Amino acid sequence: MNIIMNGSGGRMGAMMATIVAEREKDRIVAGIDPKGRINAEPFPVFESLEACDVDADVLIDFSGAEAVPTMISFLQKRHVPVVVATTGLSDENMTALKTLAETSPVFQAANMSLGINLIRKLAAQAAQALGDAFDIEIIEKHHNQKKDAPSGTALALADSVNEARDGELHYVFGRRESAKKREASELGIHAIRGGTIVGEHDVLFAGIDEVITISHSAYSRRVFAAGAMKAAAYIVTKTSGFFTMDDLISGR
Repeated sequence: MNIIMNGSGGRMGAMMATIVAEREKDRIVAGIDPKGRINAEPFPVFESLEACDVDADVLIDFSGAEAVPTMISFLQKRHVPVVVATTGLSDENMTALKTLAETSPVFQAANMSLGINLIRKLAAQAAQALGDAFDIEIIEKHHNQKKDAPSGTALALADSVNEARDGELHYVFGRRESAKKREASELGIHAIRGGTIVGEHDVLFAGIDEVITISHSAYSRRVFAAGAMKAAAYIVTKTSGFFTMDDLISGR
C-alpha cells in the first residue's frame, strides 16, 4: 500500500514511519504536518493536505480533531480510503465522516489496539450479565501531553457498557462537585494524566464484597500503529461505507 500519513510529525506519525519501514509491500509516500516537522523520513512532508499532490491507496490520520474538516474536504475530492485514528472527535466530526462514507470508504476507531477493542466487548458482556447489582466505573490513564479528557477510548468503553445496559446509565465525570451518594444509574468516568503513560484503561465492576476489573495496558505506541496498518489493509478493499474495529475483528 502507498500511504499518506496525516500527522506525520507527531508521536504516532513517527511510530507509523517505523512500522511501515519494516514492511516490504507498504510505504509512506507523503506526510502531512502543519508545522513542517521532518523526522528524517524518506518521504516528502507537506504542511497541508491541500498542498499534497501525491497519489496514494489510503490515508491514515493521526492528526487532531481540529483537522477533520480539512481532511474531509481533501477526501471528497480525491476519494481515497481513510483510517481515522484521531481521538476527541465531536458529534459534528462523526456526522461528517458518516456522510463521507456514503461515497468513500471510512474506517474510524477511537483506539487502534485490537486488545482494547476486545475488552470493550468483554466489558459489555460483563455489564449485561451483572446487571444493576454492580456499580461501574471507568478509569483511564495517559501521558501528560494528551489534550482530550476523558479519552475517546474511555467514552467508547462507556458507550458499549451503557448499550449493554439498554441505555439506562448516565455518565458522571469525576465527583468533586457532587456532594451526594452514588446513584445506581451512574457510570463514573475518570481521567489521569502524568508522565509518559502510553495508555491504560480499567473498567471496574464493584459489587457487594467483590470487585471485578477488566484492564488493558499499552506499553508502546507500536500496538496502535500495527492496528492502524491492519485497518488500512482492510479499508482499501472497500468501495464505500463506514467501518469500525468491530467489522475488522468479525471479518465483515
